[in-house]
Amino acid sequence: MIDRKLSGTPPQTRLPQGAVDTQMHMYVAGFPAVEGGPGLPPAPLPTPEMYRKVMSWLGIERVVITQGNAHQADNACLLACLKEMGEVARGVAVITPDVSDAEIEALSAQGIVGARIMDLPGGAIGLDRLEEIDAIAANAGWMMAVQFDGSALPRLEPRLASLKSDWVLDHHGKIFSGVTNSHVATIKRLLDRGKMRFKFAGCYESSRSGGPDYPDIAELARDVARYAPERIVWGTNWPHNMATKTEDYPDDAALLDTVLGWLPEGGALEQAVVQNPAELYRF
Repeated sequence: MIDRKLSGTPPQTRLPQGAVDTQMHMYVAGFPAVEGGPGLPPAPLPTPEMYRKVMSWLGIERVVITQGNAHQADNACLLACLKEMGEVARGVAVITPDVSDAEIEALSAQGIVGARIMDLPGGAIGLDRLEEIDAIAANAGWMMAVQFDGSALPRLEPRLASLKSDWVLDHHGKIFSGVTNSHVATIKRLLDRGKMRFKFAGCYESSRSGGPDYPDIAELARDVARYAPERIVWGTNWPHNMATKTEDYPDDAALLDTVLGWLPEGGALEQAVVQNPAELYRF
């Protein structure tokens, strides 16, 4: 049993009206984990009711729910959560290359606006199917959320640069080997092509220096945000499924203040939490 800390001292950062959390997972009862995935998160199951408390606490008004690895390519739980949340929610699903046009149309009608690539342990669809999923997403008018070990970014640049759909480089690039000048240059070139967005989320998953300030991720995030503030989106990464005990569970308010503090002064906050995600996720 884990305490998800659904309230507390509110963040010092005041989110602008219409703020969007673009990275979180949500579950409802009755949908068991699917073989091949990592299993459901620790109890209590992180439900829509719990997340609404987080929204109120942090000042979030809209949300993008990402398909959890526990359910692999079975999007039934995700669709149930979208129905529960209503018009304030959009979804990023997992699809396979053999998905039919009718299935895509049905998913779109229920609030799905993107497809997920997760090339890390537990992920359902990896980089080996990237181009196939990209073609489907582009045809549907969807975006893609792409997550992998960003250590390989320079090597993968030609493939990523050729993607047809709008896509998000998840979790600050998730560069487990440590950020180098080559990684930063690759990210900037991909941003310049006009298809990629860079997501501020889950900094603790790849930081080598650690919290509470995550200086290695902060340096990268500040650099990228100064370079292309119109390409930044942000997410809480709630319910922080990598945390398996309460003492490792982050303070969402403190994390929000830290991460959004990496944005440059001026209109970058409004861009990152309202304008950019509203456009990308079709709110």
